[in-house]
This record gives sequence, structure tokens and C-alpha cells, in this order.
Amino acid sequence: MPSTQEIAGYAQEIAHKLGIKKFDIYGSTVDETSVQVDQGEPKQVNASSRSGVMVRVWNDEQTLGVTSTSDVDPLGIELALKTAYEASFFGAKENIPDFSPEATIPISHSPTEKATQAPAAKLIETLLAAEKELISAHPAITSVPYNGLAQRDVDRFYVNSEGSVRNESHTLSSIYLSTKTEQEDKKPRSAGAVRISHSLEELDISGCLEEAAKKTISHLNYEKVKTGKYQVVFSGKAFLSLLNAFSNIFNAQDILDKQSLSTPETLGMKIASPLLSVCDDALHPSNVGAETFDDEGTPTRRISIISNGVLTGLIHSAGTAKRLNAQPTGNANIGAKVTVSPHFYHVFSEVQPEQELSIESADNVIYIDQLKAFHAGVKAVQGSFSLPFDGWMIKNGELISVDAATVAGDFLQVLNSIVFVEKEAELTTSGVCPKVWVDALSITGE
Repeated sequence: MPSTQEIAGYAQEIAHKLGIKKFDIYGSTVDETSVQVDQGEPKQVNASSRSGVMVRVWNDEQTLGVTSTSDVDPLGIELALKTAYEASFFGAKENIPDFSPEATIPISHSPTEKATQAPAAKLIETLLAAEKELISAHPAITSVPYNGLAQRDVDRFYVNSEGSVRNESHTLSSIYLSTKTEQEDKKPRSAGAVRISHSLEELDISGCLEEAAKKTISHLNYEKVKTGKYQVVFSGKAFLSLLNAFSNIFNAQDILDKQSLSTPETLGMKIASPLLSVCDDALHPSNVGAETFDDEGTPTRRISIISNGVLTGLIHSAGTAKRLNAQPTGNANIGAKVTVSPHFYHVFSEVQPEQELSIESADNVIYIDQLKAFHAGVKAVQGSFSLPFDGWMIKNGELISVDAATVAGDFLQVLNSIVFVEKEAELTTSGVCPKVWVDALSITGE
């Protein structure tokens, strides 16, 4: 792939030749190797290289045309600029996206070194060893049907006709392991774990194995749970998955599209317990795939979303920021329409709680480890959810696996019913978050 400087150079020349005065180009390339294994044998080896480039052109009437290409050589860019220019005459006439006012601001973030990719044979060998170790952890564990070990090189760039030139690279390695058990007269049980890091060498495979084995074994002895209202503890992963399902609360584009539980007037209002604070922090030290700029070239940063229960900020693109008289936050994704999405959550509490709670001393409490079936069980614009979960019933500090159950509620009520946010945070793929305790939620046993 040509360097970002080269692309910027010939894009300017081609645009000038075509009489195009205003354009921008965002692109990314992902080189990935991934492997899966099955019962001691390699099951799948994939090596792929994916490129995606979005080209936007504004005509003299300032309407916008957008096209995508996977070809960043001069011919590919010329064709994309021509196509986008032709499309611009059919573009929307109102709320037209514009350059981010921050697209040319220097970014002080230091670039990360790319890790050397391990050969596929090494990935297979590593994953086969992990599968073998996990199956030998307990006689009931008969297989690891879902598993994967992957490494990824990511290159991103943004250039525009006003002289913005941005690029960055990073590497990621990830492993997931999910078990299946078989025991006489018992239902099959499963549990899984994920780890992510910069390189294969840094990947915490033993931690992933330990977590998957421990959770699986804890689910072997299960009981039915009585339907009723329970105090509930969400794991960091479960709470973040619920928060993400209702991210329309702080997504400026959703608010403008009236697809949100918030309105522009909600900003500055209390929406949660004072115990809850949430930031979107793309540059958090624990975010392995940290991105320093978004698809519009806006630098990413730490955004306070909820502070001590009050909605303090929204995530913006350049367009939503302009319409709501705010600053872009570096959360834009460009396409036929510009969308807005969070990067990496940081959930914490700054307020001294009235009571400290702990699983060791809890009784008649449900501990939810993982929520499932979001596509069917979430009504994001109504604020309601009804979701099956994996978890445990806590009886006098002892964890007893829940056979099968669903949790239901209203998300804004959940936010206001938080009674304790633990100090110790859990690192997940979508952010860092401690266990969150919520008063009285409806649990339905099967």
C-alpha cells in the first residue's frame, strides 16, 4: 500500500486535474491471520487482507457525493473521485457533512510500534496446546467447540484537500475459548473467556484458560431459580454490554434522529445513581487498539458521558457537533451517512457509597456474568430489555449456577437503581468496568 503522504500527494493532483476543489479520503487496511482447532486437529486457517477506502467530494454548490473503493493506487483514487463528484449532484440538500474543524490539529500521541506477526504454524501449535489443557482441566469438559487465535495488523489514514494528513498503525492479538461439558443426567454447560493484547507474546493465554475452566466448573452444579425480584450484580462485561445496547442515550446522531432515550435538553440532567460515572476514553492505557483520530480526522480524547449520575456529554461527529453547538469528539464513522459510535468505556464511581457490598457476604443475590440474545431482547428506543443470561445465585456467599433464566427491566430504571459500584475494574474488549450492583430486577426462571 502506498504511504499516506503519497496518497495525499496524488489525490491532490488528480482532484486539481478533475476540477475538484474539496474532498477527503479515509481508509484502513487490515491484514489478519486466524486459526481454529477441533479435538487436537487444525480446523481452519484464514489469512486475509482487507482494504476499505471512503472518498467524499463536495461540488461548487457544496452538496456531497460519497463512494467507496478498495483500490488506493492513482487509477483507483481517480475513478473514486470522479464517481463521488458525479454523485454529489444528487446529494442531500440539508445537514450536509463538512470537514471537521479539528482535522488539521496536530496530534501529540506517539505512534505505537507494530509487533512482528507469528507464523500460522505457531498460532495452531499455541491453540492446540490451549485446547488440550482446557479439556484436561475437568473430566466433564469434553470439547472446546468455539475457539480462535488471531493476529491483526491495522493501518488507518485520513487526508483532505485542506492539507490534513493523518495515519497510524497498530497490531492486535486475541484468543477466545468456549467449552462444552457432558455429564450423565445433566444438561450440557458451557463457559468462555477472551483475552486481547498487542502481540502473541503478550497475550495472557494462561489467564484465559484459567477463567474458562473456572467458570465451566462453577456451572456444573446448577439449580433452577424462582421467578421474582432480586438484587443483581452485573459483571463488568455484562454491564458494558447493556450500556452499549442503550448507547443512544449519549449518541448525538441518535438524539438528532429521535432514536434515543434522550433529547438535547437531557444534557445536564440526572439520569443515573450518583454512584455512576462513565467516560468514553479511546486513549485509555488499557485500550489495546487505541485510535488517535476518527474517520473525519478529528483527534480522539476522553469524553465524560455520565458524571456522578448526571449526563455531562454526548459523543459527536463534526456534523452533530455543529447542529448541537458543541465540539466534535472523535467518534465519527464515515459512509453514505456519517454515524457516531463509542470507542472504549471507562466506568467508575467517585462517590462514597452508603454501603459496601461484596459477593462473599451476599445472600439471595443474582450474579450475572454474561447477557445473551441482544438482537431479540432489547428495545433500544423504548429502553426495555428481556435477556437470557449466564450467572449464579449467591446463597450466603456461595455461588450456585443458574440453570436457565432471563433478566428484564427498564435501562433508565437500572441506572437509577445502582446501589454499589465496586472498585476493582474488569478489562473487557469494550472497556474497563467494575461489578455493578442494582436493586430489585425481575428474574424469570425457566
